[in-house]
Amino acid sequence: MTKLTVVSNQNLQVLTGISELGKGTYRAIVKVQAGFLVATDISADSPIDAFRRFNLKALQSLGFVTEHGMLTVYAKSGKKVWATEQLLANLKVADINQDLSNTGLYSQAQYQAVGAKTWADKAFVKNN
Repeated sequence: MTKLTVVSNQNLQVLTGISELGKGTYRAIVKVQAGFLVATDISADSPIDAFRRFNLKALQSLGFVTEHGMLTVYAKSGKKVWATEQLLANLKVADINQDLSNTGLYSQAQYQAVGAKTWADKAFVKNN
């Protein structure tokens, strides 16, 4: 697992203890324009691939479907965000600034801590 650098933030909760998630079925809960929630199952190679397939402003949660239930990969409620280490390790500044700037993921202090200077840089992993 990539070593994360996470600045203290009351609106971001890192979900730990979840093993590496890979290819499989992911279930997304998305808020549609009419205002109600819709569940969609998709096949993806990784959590970040599944995450990037949706309008991130509308995405409420994303989970990995297993034979025993579902493991939460990402969830949000207002500004508060819960995300796995694996998802955070692959998030880029562009993912956050474009659609999630009003959530607990957005933090200039966070970007500074990892040396992120462009939108292509990782937001939670040290950039060289």
